[in-house]
This record gives sequence, structure tokens and C-alpha cells, in this order.
Amino acid sequence: MIHDETESETRADRIDPVLRAAGWGVVEGSRVRREVICPGRILSGNRRGKSLSCDYVLIYRGHKLATIEAKRAGLSHREGVGQTKDYAMRLNARFAYATNGLNWYQIDRATGHEGDMATAFPTPDELWEKVYPLHNNWRDRFGAVEFETDGGKWDPRYYQHRAITAVLDAIAENKRRILLTLATGTGKTSIAFQIAWKLFQSKWNLSREPVRRPRILFLADRNILADQAYNSFSGFDTDALTRINPAAIAKNKGRVPKNASVFFTIFQTFMTGDSEPLYKQYPPDFFDFIIIDECHRGGAKDESEWRAILEYFEPAAQLGLTATPKRKHNADTYAYFGEPVYTYALKEGIEDGFLTPFKVRQMASTIDEYIYDGSDELLSGEVEEGERFSEGDFNTRIIIEDRELSRVKEFMSQVDQRQKAIVFCATQDHAALIRDLINQVKTSTNPDYCHRVTANDGAIGEAHLRAFQDNDKTIPTILTTSQKLSTGVDARNVRHIVLMRPVKSMIEFKQIIGRGTRTFEDKAFFTIWDFVKAHENFQDPEWDGEPLEPVVPGPRGPRMPGEPEPEEPFDGGDGGDDAGPTEKIVIKLADGKDRHIRFIATTTYWGPDGHPMTAAQFLQRLFGDLSGMIPDEDALRAAWSNPDRREQFLEQLSDRGYDHDKLDDMRRLIDARDSDLFDVLAYILFTHAPVTRQQRARTTETLGLKAVDGELKNLLVSILRAYVTNGEGELGTKKLGNYLIARYGSVAEGKARLGDLTAIKAAYVGLQETLYSI
Repeated sequence: MIHDETESETRADRIDPVLRAAGWGVVEGSRVRREVICPGRILSGNRRGKSLSCDYVLIYRGHKLATIEAKRAGLSHREGVGQTKDYAMRLNARFAYATNGLNWYQIDRATGHEGDMATAFPTPDELWEKVYPLHNNWRDRFGAVEFETDGGKWDPRYYQHRAITAVLDAIAENKRRILLTLATGTGKTSIAFQIAWKLFQSKWNLSREPVRRPRILFLADRNILADQAYNSFSGFDTDALTRINPAAIAKNKGRVPKNASVFFTIFQTFMTGDSEPLYKQYPPDFFDFIIIDECHRGGAKDESEWRAILEYFEPAAQLGLTATPKRKHNADTYAYFGEPVYTYALKEGIEDGFLTPFKVRQMASTIDEYIYDGSDELLSGEVEEGERFSEGDFNTRIIIEDRELSRVKEFMSQVDQRQKAIVFCATQDHAALIRDLINQVKTSTNPDYCHRVTANDGAIGEAHLRAFQDNDKTIPTILTTSQKLSTGVDARNVRHIVLMRPVKSMIEFKQIIGRGTRTFEDKAFFTIWDFVKAHENFQDPEWDGEPLEPVVPGPRGPRMPGEPEPEEPFDGGDGGDDAGPTEKIVIKLADGKDRHIRFIATTTYWGPDGHPMTAAQFLQRLFGDLSGMIPDEDALRAAWSNPDRREQFLEQLSDRGYDHDKLDDMRRLIDARDSDLFDVLAYILFTHAPVTRQQRARTTETLGLKAVDGELKNLLVSILRAYVTNGEGELGTKKLGNYLIARYGSVAEGKARLGDLTAIKAAYVGLQETLYSI
């Protein structure tokens, strides 16, 4: 009977044969695969939000042409229309199909036409001709080259596949200025490698005839970025890769290396030279393809002297990589490269589960501003009585070490000091001060606990950074910096970003946030500690979303001669780095004043649209969602009293954006730290005054365990003790087995001591029904 048929049977017996008959998976170059599109937003407790998987993705010549959503034969074939449209949109597949194996529904996303499909399912060539009616030999050649998967270890995420395909399609169409905008932590270097790999293997070059392999240049503005890229291109033979750096040039008696296929260097190296810049040792048409990492900072800038490099190699196809899609601050970059061929935003990465969510702790204090009144000791510099200093002045014009120490103590007292952190400071001197203060107040006994990594720290700083990036190492635990670490730091286990200098550039703000977004095991979120009101950037409409229309820049002025730009470029934030020779004002607070510095910390919450909410707005939204789920107090009690139903209820809340950490914040917000989450929800919904877990446990032990005695009563009392100490998480369904093992050595021994397991479970559930009946 059709209605007894499972979806697996429908797929195997009805859908798979149709696809095979059409040649899918049979014709060379065609593939049929089930694709996990995204794993779902990262939640607390090693959990994920809803993942997305497409039943069938039809791939031909490296392009995803169609999605298919399958339902069992007993359901309507239109049941999966919404899902398959969503999948096709995400994967950028033109066609979407829904089927129950008996009937097929087709959607053409390009024309908007949709309806039941009367003809046989299209073959790979038929679908290809519909998507690409104009023949392009290079598109075919690129598609014939498989990704370099490192023996199956790497599989492109859906957005990475889209980015790679978009760039290769642009190259196939002979476009020579190409831009990709992808959020930090989404694998831009891996994308660049796969593009280079396909160009190399297909023998694409500027002649557009496959007679030789291309020469590819990876260009960055920091050695760490060039080194990371060099290491990421390990799929190439070693003799195909070369670093253009001072050591290699000196070894070659001042000549640049030319005998390779993929070259890596930084702008600064290319700009050096005795009589002329080194890059001019190459003919203008030497490189076929140039990748410019963090292109908004580099040669695409109109005012940058590095722009001359890109203009010199004008014949090459040039790909710009950036994490900053906003054009208000980098209009010249967008004017140079044109519209991005693909954009993947920070908000998308977090919602998909490829990037880690974050919290923002806003740290206001009584010394965020300072007025000199003559009572404090002036150690150096000149200051007038009544002169006022704001955040942007500290550590650039005025230094008050007591103020910095108070911030360090406040931060260090609230974090798990074993977790990795990066502290962004106003200047390199400020970063040294904060490093020293952290090492003075830390609980660790390791002298390498905190180090400074700035331009002035050179090779030693690079060594500390490499150790910090090693996820198997815990030392150093904290790095302080000024601007150097705002980009290019691939450290996956960063749990804290501490802002101790203003960040007024949206570009730099996004880059700094990106230092914490990389995923890591057991990393449910990271925290931004904001001492400088940088959270106001989240209110900016440019915080996330689609790019704005570019502002066409005016004519570019002449480049100023001079030294290459430093290894620590700055993207337009507040103040320069040790910018001037003016003597700084140094103040020592009067005796006792430092003890009167007070901090007020608040947490920002995030809605499903990716924008911040105040605590009051968050509570209001939570109340509205809870009211739709829980009609009355009895329903809440019923949902909470049984451990299985409670877990289901918490999963529903989590899917709506209220994970355990956010609910725990609500516990603190209503001053119910020692109460059960049940009391938090009852307070929000019905304004019931919360009772403590200890009160609930005491009443339950006194009144609810009268009918229980012996060893079973001892077990239940010990469970109540654990509940009082650690909260309602101790009452989960799976916890009972843990209690039996911990107390008796094994579940079997627990049964021998207590009796039938069903009776033990009944007593465990009954305990909770009594606990929440109070």
C-alpha cells in the first residue's frame, strides 16, 4: 500500500530509478548527492539549532543545477515545495523539484515559472543547456577539475562552493576585476586555494588557450597572512610554490624568484628595491591571476602607494578578498573591483552555524571620563585644572594607570582565566601596560600567561602568536595588541575579545569581532568585553546586511613618496598608534580614589534578525513567545515536572532563540540566582515571586518523601542535594543512570540495591512532580 510506504522506500523504489534513467550519476561529470547545507546555529550545551539537508542535489560539470525534496508516496508531491525552493536559493541552483515519486513539481527560479512536470525528468545535458544556453569552453574545463579534498578531509560548504563557482564563472566570461566579500572565519584562504587549483589544473592563462599553467600571485599586507596562505596551498607540489621575501631575494643576489607557479608576498616587500621597486623585475604580463587578501586595506585603496602594483600588473585577472561588504568606508575598493560576485555575511554565518555567536558585556564605570581638579598627582606633562578627558584621550593624550588597573581587575575577576583572550589597546605602549597589569593580577603562576603582540615585538611577538594559535597549547592565554591582531589571526579557541580602545571604523569593528567567530569544540559563544562603548556600532544600519551602492570616489591625488606602510596598518579607527612626539600627561590618582572606581555591567541580547535588544525588550519578546506556548500555570507545571517533557520544552525555547545561557541571564536579571528556571519562567509569565532551590528541596524532602524509605530515600535525598548546588540540569532523564553509577558503581548494582528499574524511574519522576507542585 502506498500509504504504508516510507520515504526511504519511495526514494529507493521510485525517485532513484527516475534519476538514473535520465542519466544522473551515470553520465560522466554528473553527480547526485545528499547535501548537509548547514549544521544549525550553535547553542549552549554542545547543541545545535535546526540543521538543513537537501535530499538530492544535482551537480553537473561542477555546478549545482537543481535541488529535489522527496516525500513519501502517501503525501502530496507538493508537500516539499517550500523546502526545495529554500535549498535552491541557498545553493544558487536554478531549478527546484518536489516529488513523492509519483508526481513531480518543478520551479524555475530564473523565470519564475512553476507547475507540475508532465515530461520525463531532464538529462544532465538538457538541464545544463537550460541553465547555460551559451557555450563557454572554460566553464566546462573548470567544471571538469575536481576539488582538492586532501584525501576526503575537505568538502566545500555551500557558500564556499558558491563563491568558487562565482569567481570561476567570472573568469570564464573574461572578467578581470573580481570581488568576494565573506565574513571573517568563513574560509577565504581555502576558497582562494580551490580557485587557484582549478585554474592551475585546467591550464587557464591570459592567452585563454590551455597551452601552459598559469602564474598566480597571492598578495597580502602582512607576513602572517602570506605565511598562512602559503601553508594552506599545500595541495600543490612544493616546487610549484615560492615565497617572495627578503631572505629569498638575498639568496638570489637581489633578483626575484620566477621559477614557480604560485608566488606569495606582501606589498611592503614588493615596494622595496635599490633603483626601482622589486615588482618591476617582473614583466607586467608575468602573472595571469592575482589574489589580493584583505583588499580593502591594500592596493585597491585610491590613496595607497601600493595601488601602483595592481596597476602595473593590469593585464592580470585580479581577485579581491574582503570581509567588509560595506562601501561607505571603502568606496574606492568597490569602485576598483566592481560589484562582488558573491557575499556571505557575518549574520548568515552565525545563523547557519559556521560561525560562533557572541555576547556583549557593556562595562561602564565611574572613570570613563576624567576631569582634572588638582587633587591628583601630575607625574608628567601639562594639564589645566578643569580640563576634561574622554575615552579617545586615554592612553594617547593622558595615562592614568590606576584606571587601567581597575579595568583589568574587573575583567579578570569575571572570566574563566584559563580561556584565551585578545585585548585591543590604544597604542603599543598601552598594550605593554595592559600586559603587565594582567600578569600582575592573574591567578596563573606561568610567567608566559600574557604577552604583547604588536609591530614592535617582531619575531618574538610572532612566536607568541603562533603558540597562542595552537589549540593544543594553553600558554600564552591572553595577548594584548593595538592594531596588529585585528585581522589575520586564525585562532579558533578565542573566548574573549576585550575592547580597551574606541573603534569607530565599521570595517575594523567587524574585523575585531571576527577574531572570536571561528568555531571550536565546546565553544557555544564568545564574549565581547566592551569598556569603550563600541557596542554602539551594532546600532549602525551598516552593521550587517547587503552592500550599499558605492559612492564614486573623486580623482586620486598623487602618491606621497616614502617608506612602505608598516606591518600594523590602521583602518580608520580612533587615533593613531603612538602617533606624535608630544609628552603625554601622566596622572596618579589621589590616595583612596582608585578604591571608589565602580563598574556597571549590562548584557546585550540578540534577536532573530541579528540586531541587539535591551534586557527589557528581550524580556518582552520572551513573555510574548512563552504566552503562545503556555496557556496557564498548570500547563507550565506539567511541561516542567516531567524530565522528558521538560527537555522537549527547553528544545522548543532554544529553537526560538532562548538557549540555556540566555535563560540563565534572565535568572540573574530578576535577581533569582538561586532559583529554578521554572521560577524564572513563572515570574515572567505570572509574576509569581521566585522561591529558591533550597526552599523547594527542603519542602520536598519534608513532605514529599514520607512514603519512601531506606536506600531509595537516601538516593533521592542525594539527588535533591545535587539539585540545590547545581540547578535543574541535575534532574535530566539521562542523569538517573549517572547517579546510580556514581553511588553504586553500576546500574546493575543499583538495581540490586534498590529493586526494579521501572520503580526507580517512577520514584525519580515522582520526586520532580512533588518538587514543582510547591
